[in-house]
Amino acid sequence: MTPTAARARHRGWISVLVFVVGYVLDQLTKRWVETTMTEGQVTDVLPPVLRWHFIRNPGAAFSIGEDHTWVFTIIQCSVAVVVVVLLFRVRSSVWAVALGGLLGGVLGNVTDRLLRPPGFGVGHVVDFIALPNFAIFNIADSLIVCSMIVIVLLMFTGRRLDGTREASEQAAGSGRDVED
Repeated sequence: MTPTAARARHRGWISVLVFVVGYVLDQLTKRWVETTMTEGQVTDVLPPVLRWHFIRNPGAAFSIGEDHTWVFTIIQCSVAVVVVVLLFRVRSSVWAVALGGLLGGVLGNVTDRLLRPPGFGVGHVVDFIALPNFAIFNIADSLIVCSMIVIVLLMFTGRRLDGTREASEQAAGSGRDVED
């Protein structure tokens, strides 16, 4: 195996590891909340900063679009497909982590939409991490937000999926690979 192929395989495993850990953690915590709390229950964790508050969210962030749950299911499934396609083009470890986290978060919430009540494609997402006067969310939501922050930073700093930097290429006039 060539060094380049070995690095590509390594990045693939990084993405898979981040995805699996994030997805499993999301699903296990949601299951824990469903089995140990009643819907609507609030438990102080680090008052007044952090509480567990079990709700079922039919909408998106901040319960936006509660009557259009099926739209979010379609969007999230589409995002998952795009992320999987991008993962085959990734040549950067940082991109691999960010996309693996994004995939774990998106599929964590898609699982709720597909398999939780009230029905297939319109299931409500289990949210429980409450930051008072701000939001109630879950591990999947955290993965999505953190991954998107990293992706935006990568884009703003000119880091491409293939590991090269836009600014480096323009300044040096070469297509050198800036592996990370």
